[in-house]
Amino acid sequence: MPKVMFREERCKGCGHCITVCPKKIIGFSDRLNNKGYHPAYIPEGRMKECIGCASCGRMCPDLVITVEK
Repeated sequence: MPKVMFREERCKGCGHCITVCPKKIIGFSDRLNNKGYHPAYIPEGRMKECIGCASCGRMCPDLVITVEK
């Protein structure tokens, strides 16, 4: 099963990863990171829906996302 990891403290909340996810499982966290942004994340129960396409990681301008297959 693929695993997506977000370096939440580096995320600036641009939302590019949310728009490119074919499964629409990425969203914004309710909490704020140290920079004052709501970081992107995948809710724990939805990670199993990830197909490991890595579109989110390729789209991220700040290299916040790592996808392990």
